[in-house]
Parts: sequence; structure tokens; C-alpha cells
Amino acid sequence: MYRQFGNTNFKPSVIGMGTYYDGFWIASAMIFKVQRGKNDKVDALKAGLDSGINFIDTAEIYQSETLVREAIKGRKRDELFLATKVWSNHLSPDKLEKSCRRSLQKLDTPYIDLYQIHFPSSRVPITETMTAMEKLVDEGLIRNIGVSNFSYSQMLEAESALKKYKISSTQMSYNLFDRDVEREILPHCEKEKIAMIAYVPLSHGKLAKSSHDAIDKICAVRIISHAQLALAWLVSRSSVNFPIPRASQTSHVKEDALAGDLVLSPEEMKSLESL
Repeated sequence: MYRQFGNTNFKPSVIGMGTYYDGFWIASAMIFKVQRGKNDKVDALKAGLDSGINFIDTAEIYQSETLVREAIKGRKRDELFLATKVWSNHLSPDKLEKSCRRSLQKLDTPYIDLYQIHFPSSRVPITETMTAMEKLVDEGLIRNIGVSNFSYSQMLEAESALKKYKISSTQMSYNLFDRDVEREILPHCEKEKIAMIAYVPLSHGKLAKSSHDAIDKICAVRIISHAQLALAWLVSRSSVNFPIPRASQTSHVKEDALAGDLVLSPEEMKSLESL
């Protein structure tokens, strides 16, 4: 399934692929230039692309942009939706542009579909950062602007700091066990047509293993896995949701891709949300 991504003109797959692995993996890649299990991760990304997923999320801090580059090599660029993030200590105008160009080089792409502020900064005024972001859009280096890990008030401040363009997305922890975004952020996103990128959609694997009568019953009737049900819940919960489970194993990615075509009934949604 594909759906409109916020206020953009692109319709990516509702299930994306995340490329955050873990802190040790990042440290190993950053310090020792060793990307553990590199081939397996690239193969997983390729399997996702072959299964119809065209949305990949990465970040400069993840040290995985080069893996994405290898996975998308030979693919039609205009059929992909590539999202990356700039780290919070690179939000001054000069550092932001350098980070963007560095990500473009690592991804080997002429433009980034979605460039996100990974975390808000307490040092650089959001107006300076957003002015620089808009400049990147004007220069054709990025196409859309997003935020990540912003509170509701920080999100509103970021939106008001933009003069020419709009926030296209926010990225937050969101799953059946962690629904804090439903208080203020998700309703705002739905009202303003802002995409909600849900990271840790399986609650670090807990939702793939959890057992409960309601969960087990739905999975048995539909013949799906617990992980697929957790992803389907997010996709069915709101038309702005885009869960991005981690792409590290080919079998898991293929399984995740199938969840994009699942639409849960109101009864199934009620049963899950009553847990």
C-alpha cells in the first residue's frame, strides 16, 4: 500500500525501512570504520525494495547512509523516497549545509526527499536552522523538511519559523505500547497533513513476541505474525502514519512489507486498543 506523505506530492510505501542498528554498531562504524554485518543489512534493504518498499530512513549519526547507497544502486531514483537526518550539533546554517552535502555524497544522490532535524537544539535558534533548511530546498538539495523527537510546543515553534515551506513530517517513538503522541502531536499532524514517521514500531521487538488473547486471536484468524499485526495497527490507526521497522534481516523485512496491505477492522482495532 502507498499513501500520500503529508503535504508532499509523493506517495511512498506505508511501511518504510529504518537503518538505526544500535549504539555499539554506530561506535564501531564511526571509530573503527567497521560496519558489522554490512552485507546482511544491504541484502535486507534490497529485499525490502524488491518487495515494494520504497521509503528508507537513515541519519548521519547512524553511519548507515553508505549502506543505503549500496542498496539503491541501479534503482530508479524518482521511485524512491530517501529520508535522512542532521544531528543536533550541526544546526547552525554553515554546519547544516555541510552536513547535507556530506549526506548527499554518502547516499550518492542529487537530492534528499526528506531532510529532518534529528533532535532540537538548545543552542541554535530554530529560526536560523529553518531559514537554512529553506535555502537547501531553494537550491534543490532537499525537497521536504521534517523534524524528529520534537515536543508539541517545539513542533509548533518550528512550523512558525518557516516562511516559504511547511513541515512535511515528524518522527517519534510510536507503537501499541507507547501512544503518547496521540495526545497532541498526532491530532495536529492529521489536521495539518503532516506525516507521522513511527520509529520503534515493534517496541524493540516486544510486540513481535508479546502474547495476549486479543493479539493471538487476530493473528490466528488472519494467519499473520505478531509483528505484522503491530505494524498493521499503526497503518490502520491513522492515514498519516508511516512505521519504519529496522531493516537488518531479509526474512523480517519481507514479512514487514506484507503488513502494508493489511487493514484492520474497527472491531480488531478496538480489541487491540483495549489492552
